[in-house]
Amino acid sequence: MSMLFTPFRLGRLDLPNRVLMAPLTRSRAGAGNVPTDMMVEYYRQRATAGLIISEATQISQQGQGYAWTPGIHSEEQIAGWRKVADAVHAQGGRMVLQLWHVGRVSHPVFQPGGAQPVAPTAMSVPGQTFIIDENGEGAWADVPVPQELTVAGIQAIVADYAQAARNAIEAGMDGVEIHAANGYLIDQFINTNSNHRTDAYGGSIENRTRFLVEVVDAVSEAIGSDRVGVRLTPMGRFMGMGDETPLETFGQIARVLSGKNLAYLHAVEPAILGVDKDAGYDPRWDQMMALIRDLYTGVLILAGGYERDTAERALASGRGNLVAFGKNFIANPDLPRRLLLNARLNEPDRSSFFGGTDKGYIDYPSLEEAPAGAA
Repeated sequence: MSMLFTPFRLGRLDLPNRVLMAPLTRSRAGAGNVPTDMMVEYYRQRATAGLIISEATQISQQGQGYAWTPGIHSEEQIAGWRKVADAVHAQGGRMVLQLWHVGRVSHPVFQPGGAQPVAPTAMSVPGQTFIIDENGEGAWADVPVPQELTVAGIQAIVADYAQAARNAIEAGMDGVEIHAANGYLIDQFINTNSNHRTDAYGGSIENRTRFLVEVVDAVSEAIGSDRVGVRLTPMGRFMGMGDETPLETFGQIARVLSGKNLAYLHAVEPAILGVDKDAGYDPRWDQMMALIRDLYTGVLILAGGYERDTAERALASGRGNLVAFGKNFIANPDLPRRLLLNARLNEPDRSSFFGGTDKGYIDYPSLEEAPAGAA
């Protein structure tokens, strides 16, 4: 019997299957970074996932780094997400909100008072972000050198995470996922490439992971640890990430988080760079994943380019307990059913991944809607 379609108990939730929807930035939020009715329909269509993990959602204005991404720090945003949660629950689904602070991957156009973005260390950033230009259009812009966070600034952000978690529960979400991956703020503290601090938040592995642990503890205290997950990209290289001792660093994280009674740990395979395969990935990635599986004794979610067969093998081998699917969920709102029936999949339209209209967002056909002979 397929393990992908066996039920699973996750924290407080009973999942009908192990086909999870990965967090996917789609840049469709409206004015004030409020979720729109189009977003309500997008998530409603995908409610047959064992669990939906929302797109990354900024915990504060300071945490924003890309145009048209939603927040969870205003009353209007909470109300918008409540419509999403209600629609998913009405379809029998389950959903958690991913909490996001981009750190240095931002631009003054998003920051309070036009300030520089914040980071563990003030240094150049190898990347661009997507802003709204003077004509109201989306445009790519270089990321400026950020300002280094003070200890007081760090503690304020920890408090923002806790409040954002409470806001997510107020919005009707079943829990939250702390985004500690992909080169954003928590990941910037973890990795030696981006953290050159000499205080209690830099240097040793314990110090570089201190911010993550403080966020996890604050969020767990706010809403209960069994409603909290954490996402990591060990050995990830996106946005200039890299660590001198990755096995030791992420092994320590897995060991510490294992004692936090979390709902889950979500690990992105190191062979993925952003949304694509990373041709230059660290050859030790298989060793890394085995280490995390060994040291983290709770529920482990895997993500990173999985298809039905590779997901089945990963579950059967014990590599992970659940599998999150990304691009295939963009193009296939009924992905669990398609995988169950081994049906053809719609191909995703990459040009519509970020920003735009309902095209490439809520117009992908389900199996019942597809013309005869079509995907």
